[in-house]
Amino acid sequence: MPHSLTDYDPKILLALNESLKGDTEFADFLFQNGYPELAAFSAAVHSDTNALHWLLKSDYPELGVLSNAIDGEANAIEWLQKNKLDFLSIFAAACRKDDLAIRWFVDNKLDIFLMMVRTIHDELKHQSWDSSDIHKRRG
Repeated sequence: MPHSLTDYDPKILLALNESLKGDTEFADFLFQNGYPELAAFSAAVHSDTNALHWLLKSDYPELGVLSNAIDGEANAIEWLQKNKLDFLSIFAAACRKDDLAIRWFVDNKLDIFLMMVRTIHDELKHQSWDSSDIHKRRG
Protein backbone atom coordinates (compact mmCIF):
# COMPACT_ATOMS: atom_id res chain seq x y z
CA MET A 1 0.00 0.00 0.00
CA PRO A 2 1.47 3.38 -0.98
CA HIS A 3 2.36 5.84 1.73
CA SER A 4 1.69 9.56 1.72
CA LEU A 5 2.87 12.51 3.75
CA THR A 6 -0.70 12.78 5.04
CA ASP A 7 -0.15 9.53 6.97
CA TYR A 8 2.02 11.27 9.55
CA ASP A 9 1.20 13.15 12.74
CA PRO A 10 1.63 16.93 12.43
CA LYS A 11 4.42 16.89 15.06
CA ILE A 12 6.39 14.44 12.92
CA LEU A 13 5.78 16.63 9.87
CA LEU A 14 7.15 19.62 11.80
CA ALA A 15 10.28 17.58 12.58
CA LEU A 16 10.51 16.65 8.89
CA ASN A 17 10.27 20.33 7.96
CA GLU A 18 13.18 21.16 10.28
CA SER A 19 15.14 18.28 8.79
CA LEU A 20 14.39 19.63 5.31
CA LYS A 21 15.88 22.95 6.46
CA GLY A 22 19.11 21.04 7.05
CA ASP A 23 18.86 20.52 10.80
CA THR A 24 20.59 17.18 11.33
CA GLU A 25 19.30 16.85 14.91
CA PHE A 26 15.78 16.55 13.51
CA ALA A 27 16.93 14.09 10.83
CA ASP A 28 18.52 12.02 13.61
CA PHE A 29 15.31 12.28 15.66
CA LEU A 30 13.24 10.99 12.74
CA PHE A 31 15.67 8.14 12.10
CA GLN A 32 15.93 7.09 15.74
CA ASN A 33 12.19 7.28 16.42
CA GLY A 34 10.88 4.98 13.75
CA TYR A 35 10.72 7.29 10.73
CA PRO A 36 13.82 6.36 8.72
CA GLU A 37 11.84 6.91 5.52
CA LEU A 38 11.29 10.58 6.39
CA ALA A 39 14.94 11.05 7.30
CA ALA A 40 15.85 9.45 3.96
CA PHE A 41 13.31 11.60 2.09
CA SER A 42 14.81 14.73 3.62
CA ALA A 43 18.30 13.56 2.67
CA ALA A 44 17.12 12.74 -0.87
CA VAL A 45 15.73 16.26 -1.24
CA HIS A 46 19.21 17.42 -0.24
CA SER A 47 20.63 15.41 -3.18
CA ASP A 48 21.80 12.39 -1.17
CA THR A 49 21.73 9.63 -3.80
CA ASN A 50 22.28 6.87 -1.22
CA ALA A 51 19.12 7.96 0.61
CA LEU A 52 17.23 8.13 -2.68
CA HIS A 53 18.31 4.61 -3.64
CA TRP A 54 17.38 3.32 -0.18
CA LEU A 55 13.89 4.79 -0.53
CA LEU A 56 13.41 3.35 -4.01
CA LYS A 57 14.38 -0.13 -2.75
CA SER A 58 12.48 0.11 0.54
CA ASP A 59 8.80 -0.09 1.43
CA TYR A 60 8.61 3.65 0.63
CA PRO A 61 9.48 3.97 -3.07
CA GLU A 62 6.84 6.68 -3.49
CA LEU A 63 8.92 9.00 -1.28
CA GLY A 64 11.94 8.46 -3.52
CA VAL A 65 9.81 9.08 -6.59
CA LEU A 66 8.40 12.18 -4.87
CA SER A 67 11.92 13.54 -4.41
CA ASN A 68 12.56 13.05 -8.13
CA ALA A 69 9.19 14.60 -9.04
CA ILE A 70 10.04 17.63 -6.91
CA ASP A 71 13.18 17.94 -9.06
CA GLY A 72 10.94 17.96 -12.13
CA GLU A 73 11.86 14.54 -13.50
CA ALA A 74 9.14 13.69 -16.03
CA ASN A 75 9.18 9.93 -15.35
CA ALA A 76 8.66 10.51 -11.63
CA ILE A 77 5.81 12.97 -12.19
CA GLU A 78 4.16 10.49 -14.55
CA TRP A 79 4.66 7.60 -12.08
CA LEU A 80 2.91 9.51 -9.28
CA GLN A 81 0.00 10.34 -11.58
CA LYS A 82 -0.24 6.81 -13.02
CA ASN A 83 -0.32 5.33 -9.50
CA LYS A 84 -3.01 7.83 -8.46
CA LEU A 85 -0.85 9.35 -5.73
CA ASP A 86 -2.68 12.63 -6.20
CA PHE A 87 -1.60 14.29 -2.96
CA LEU A 88 2.08 13.57 -3.61
CA SER A 89 1.69 14.70 -7.21
CA ILE A 90 0.16 18.02 -6.13
CA PHE A 91 2.79 18.41 -3.41
CA ALA A 92 5.63 17.91 -5.92
CA ALA A 93 4.01 20.43 -8.29
CA ALA A 94 3.69 22.96 -5.48
CA CYS A 95 7.38 22.49 -4.63
CA ARG A 96 8.12 23.32 -8.27
CA LYS A 97 6.12 26.56 -7.79
CA ASP A 98 3.05 25.45 -9.76
CA ASP A 99 0.47 28.14 -8.93
CA LEU A 100 -2.56 25.83 -9.16
CA ALA A 101 -0.96 23.29 -6.83
CA ILE A 102 -0.04 25.97 -4.30
CA ARG A 103 -3.59 27.35 -4.52
CA TRP A 104 -4.94 23.84 -3.79
CA PHE A 105 -2.98 23.72 -0.52
CA VAL A 106 -4.13 27.25 0.39
CA ASP A 107 -7.78 26.49 -0.44
CA ASN A 108 -7.69 23.30 1.63
CA LYS A 109 -6.00 25.10 4.55
CA LEU A 110 -3.10 22.64 4.60
CA ASP A 111 -0.70 25.07 6.24
CA ILE A 112 1.79 22.49 7.45
CA PHE A 113 2.27 21.27 3.88
CA LEU A 114 2.54 24.84 2.57
CA MET A 115 5.31 25.37 5.09
CA MET A 116 7.08 22.25 3.81
CA VAL A 117 6.60 23.41 0.20
CA ARG A 118 8.28 26.72 1.06
CA THR A 119 11.13 24.95 2.84
CA ILE A 120 11.73 22.59 -0.09
CA HIS A 121 11.50 25.40 -2.62
CA ASP A 122 14.08 27.39 -0.64
CA GLU A 123 16.33 24.33 -0.48
CA LEU A 124 16.07 23.81 -4.25
CA LYS A 125 16.91 27.47 -4.79
CA HIS A 126 20.04 27.12 -2.61
CA GLN A 127 21.04 23.94 -4.47
CA SER A 128 20.68 25.81 -7.75
CA TRP A 129 22.81 28.67 -6.46
CA ASP A 130 25.43 26.26 -5.15
CA SER A 131 25.63 24.41 -8.45
CA SER A 132 26.18 27.65 -10.35
CA ASP A 133 28.82 28.94 -7.92
CA ILE A 134 32.19 28.09 -9.44
CA HIS A 135 33.77 28.21 -5.95
CA LYS A 136 31.50 25.44 -4.67
CA ARG A 137 31.79 23.09 -7.64
CA ARG A 138 33.64 19.89 -7.14
CA GLY A 139 35.85 18.67 -9.84
